[in-house]
Amino acid sequence: MCIYSVRSVVGTHKPAMINRTGLFKFLALMILAVWAWKASANGFALPDQDAFATGRGEAFVATADNPSAIYYNPAGITQLEGNNVRGGLYGIYLDSKFSPLKGAPNFGHNYYNQDNLAAVPRIFYTYTPTTTNMLIPVSFGLGIYAPFGGNMSWPQDTGFRADALDGSLTYLTINPVVAVKLPYNFSIGAGLMVNYAHMELEQGITRFYLPPNTNFFRFTGDGWSVGYNLGVLWQPIDQISIGASFRSSAKVTLDGQARYEDWPQIYEPAQHSAQTDFKFPLTAVVGISYRPTPKWNMEFDASYTDWSCFGSNIIHQTTTTYPVLQDIPLRLFWQPSWMYEFGITRYFDSGWQASAGFVYNQNSVPNEYYTPLAADMDRYFFSAGTGYKGKHFNFDIAYQFGYGPTQTVVGSKPTSTVTQNTTNQNGDGKYDFISHAVSVSVGWRF
Repeated sequence: MCIYSVRSVVGTHKPAMINRTGLFKFLALMILAVWAWKASANGFALPDQDAFATGRGEAFVATADNPSAIYYNPAGITQLEGNNVRGGLYGIYLDSKFSPLKGAPNFGHNYYNQDNLAAVPRIFYTYTPTTTNMLIPVSFGLGIYAPFGGNMSWPQDTGFRADALDGSLTYLTINPVVAVKLPYNFSIGAGLMVNYAHMELEQGITRFYLPPNTNFFRFTGDGWSVGYNLGVLWQPIDQISIGASFRSSAKVTLDGQARYEDWPQIYEPAQHSAQTDFKFPLTAVVGISYRPTPKWNMEFDASYTDWSCFGSNIIHQTTTTYPVLQDIPLRLFWQPSWMYEFGITRYFDSGWQASAGFVYNQNSVPNEYYTPLAADMDRYFFSAGTGYKGKHFNFDIAYQFGYGPTQTVVGSKPTSTVTQNTTNQNGDGKYDFISHAVSVSVGWRF
């Protein structure tokens, strides 16, 4: 496959303008649909942005040959001609289990997260002019997707309610990009990431929940941030393609409310303005694709995410009500982690293809400040998918199975302190993880 080509300058602009008018109306409707859908899923990073990539174990940075390249590697959109739109849905069923350690009051009981199902939409559009008198062919793209997201809810009697009860994150990114083809089969791309984040955190104030003596602390906040992404794609020979992408970190200030109740000390629920800062991590991916024949594509990627940006945070309130602290510490101290991804695809003459993939995802949450709201551990993902690519219409569907071996946490410390009288509850215990996911993507070229 040749990355660099010279485009014809013969043609008419009128049909392209008609297509773009209809396209803009379509994109506006899709944008509204994405914003109306609360993008949340169990887990935290959401690398599954396209069904074809998911079927290949997310090993796609050196292939990047459909509009989702806006996320995986923006340089890849130079491989597309004309107008291309591709959208889809990633649906997941997740089963996280917690088992108290021997000697705990509730030993022998198993607890499960209460939010098992979630769905995350995404939409991508690319445009490469078919008529241009520019010296360097240029491609443009726009993506709207959720690179992070999570929603975890635990029962009241786990033994760690004063450390964690509920947590959710909605994180949406609007990502315009531009990419250029250069000589020697080399492409580069760059984009601006405009991010919106909405976060909710809840924990108990005391160790026990005894209605009607309810007690809780809940923070809700949202905010905007700006970052950027970069990508390169190089095909030195027909059989080899090398890709790399970089997504910058982005700091967001979450402005919102802190609401809490601790009857009878706080007779009526109190609510005050509150604020905290979160810096979301940078990600770097490098991969190599080997294509012994045009009918086979094997790729290996290594993806690095710098979760150390999740260190120590403070939820600051404008005022407070005793016994709740005005400045509430969040102690996370996460660590960088790697994902290793392998995928293989077999293409058929009929336009159909079949893929399989594997991902190993390292744990990012240390035991010292282990939080049940992430319940992170080393995880393994196995996937398979199929799809069809015609002259105009294309689609892909993939199934993904995730498994996390038992993670035993001992001697952890509370991640958050809400009141002056701490409860010393923590996330000690055994955690297990299983997930089933289906990803669907549908595209149209015109």
